[in-house]
Amino acid sequence: MDKPRVLIVDDSAVIRRLLSKRLEELGTHVTQAEDGEKGLDIAFSREFDLIISDVEMPHIDGFSLCKKIKDNPHTRGIPVIILSSLDSDEDIDRGFQAGAAAYISKTNAREQLDETIERVLKQFSFHQSHRILVVDDSSIVRGLVKKGLEEAGFQVVTAENGKHALKMIDMCPPDLILSDIDMPVMDGIEFCKVVHAIPHLSTIPFVIMSADNDRSIMRRMINWGAAAYLAKPFNLEQVVITVEKLLSDHFLILLNEKERLDAERRMMLASITSLIVALEARDQYTRGHSEAVAMLVAEMAAYMNATPDDIESLTIAGRLHDLGKIGIPDSILLKPGRLSDDEFTIIKDHPVVGATILGSIPSIKPMLPVILHHHERFDGKGYPDGLKGDQIPLWARITAVADTYHALTSDRPYRQGMAEEKAFSIIEDVRGTQLCAESVDIFFKTIGMKSNAEGSLLCIGE
Repeated sequence: MDKPRVLIVDDSAVIRRLLSKRLEELGTHVTQAEDGEKGLDIAFSREFDLIISDVEMPHIDGFSLCKKIKDNPHTRGIPVIILSSLDSDEDIDRGFQAGAAAYISKTNAREQLDETIERVLKQFSFHQSHRILVVDDSSIVRGLVKKGLEEAGFQVVTAENGKHALKMIDMCPPDLILSDIDMPVMDGIEFCKVVHAIPHLSTIPFVIMSADNDRSIMRRMINWGAAAYLAKPFNLEQVVITVEKLLSDHFLILLNEKERLDAERRMMLASITSLIVALEARDQYTRGHSEAVAMLVAEMAAYMNATPDDIESLTIAGRLHDLGKIGIPDSILLKPGRLSDDEFTIIKDHPVVGATILGSIPSIKPMLPVILHHHERFDGKGYPDGLKGDQIPLWARITAVADTYHALTSDRPYRQGMAEEKAFSIIEDVRGTQLCAESVDIFFKTIGMKSNAEGSLLCIGE
């Protein structure tokens, strides 16, 4: 992680030196300016995470410096801490009116500075990471609210009505929505209802801004999903505080939910491990097969630039793809000879059995298509549903190739595993019929092989 970049503006070389030493001890990168004018030039020409400024300086004082920084769209999000020997209530009020995030008396700097810097930088980082959508048909209101939120460090986008806002949400969902009620095309009431009817948007905090302070309307908006109601005219600081509070609460809710899901996932994996151990105790082949398929599927997914979450899920799915065999009698599962039609019908149930066993676990639902459909064929002659071509989920098609490869090369109850070259040839032969052609190509590229136009196989680099 990069060091926070801090600009110190003070006409005292001693103060600058002492502050720089302390800030560098705190792990920040420090730039110094000896007066307000130079500080402003530096602030406008470089990127900073924090500015600490004195008040009494030549050319431009600290209050003016702070105000100019907050008036500039490129710098208004940078928090400013005023550190001054002027500590009357009037001076402190002037500092906050100019847009300072904190005001510290130099006499209290030793006790307050470290904690204040840490708090302001943490708050700045939190604000920077959140996008706010402001929706209002008044360009003046949009501009004022946008400026106030950007001064606090938030990313802000605006829309003139609900319909326009929905288009913006499609491009990049915000972390919080601030919306007027009375707007043309789509008003705030309809907009709020639409947002909360869409599952992946319904958890976004929705704040109403309206000149209508009728109690019944406020209650109805809360019932329709609004998280807060701000009556116009409002103080911009009230808006910022409301947004901070809602985002902080929302973050904690999401954090708690993640912890709950992580705990559920750990319990789920522990339970599944027990089931796999039980299956492997019956069938020596399944033990190595499931792990090998899981590793190969993960490698293929990595070659396709899948996300880390997808790779993790596929690894788990690979380990579980044959879990349904736990319900197959030993007389069929371990039979050394050819299966009868009735026996094969029982074997074909194992994807459904596996998906049924795991289907009640919420965190594993994204993996179910792999477990259910890894025996579908690209030509539609597979099981359990006879899916064809692109009807088969991509990761199930990928798993089918890995499953086939390891099944061919490993020992089975009814035959010895074959040589890799023969397995490669068989996989090439069923490319586009039993197995998805694209998935077969990915398989060969993943293991460092490629097929030529005639169907022979060559090692890359030969």
